[in-house]
Amino acid sequence: MAADGVVHVIDDDADVRHSLAFLLSTAGLAVRVHDSAVNFLKALPEIGEGCVVTDIRMPDIDGLELQRRLGELKRRLPVIVMTGHGDVPLAVEAMKAGAVDFIEKPFDDEVMLSAIRAALARHVSDRDRTERAAAIQDRIARLSEREREVLDRLVAGKANKVIAYELGISPRTVEVYRANVMTKMQANSLSELVRMALIESSAP
Repeated sequence: MAADGVVHVIDDDADVRHSLAFLLSTAGLAVRVHDSAVNFLKALPEIGEGCVVTDIRMPDIDGLELQRRLGELKRRLPVIVMTGHGDVPLAVEAMKAGAVDFIEKPFDDEVMLSAIRAALARHVSDRDRTERAAAIQDRIARLSEREREVLDRLVAGKANKVIAYELGISPRTVEVYRANVMTKMQANSLSELVRMALIESSAP
């Protein structure tokens, strides 16, 4: 697995860096840690294939700015952002800017490993993307009008209480609609749901 590239972990929290380094190395993945996006960018010229796992909130250069700079430098390294509680709007913004996934802290080890392996193996043909976009469009077309309203607001990063207020329904009802949307869209997580909606919105 290490031959697929190096996982670059960027976080200003030493405990997070060390725990992720241990998790990834134990799983047989090559890993390199960086205590800031600034230092990662300094090392970028010597970095080859791999992926980036970065905290979204960091001093000097945060995860979003790092992502923008990688785009400007034409470095096509898949980026996974780690977010704290309440950072879903930032995570949605990161995915709109090209992040392949976001993981909420505290994260499940298997969820993180699965996301990283998917990022390292990201070789999808144009045909596969077209077929996937068509399947997603079909699922969205099967949503009720209210379910689509809830989906749009979830993708915008809005909390259940905010969605409930905007739609004039109870938070519990929003939870029911949210569960229905996840089932109909065949999404296992909020990040996957966001990714589907972004694929659908960018389809021709």
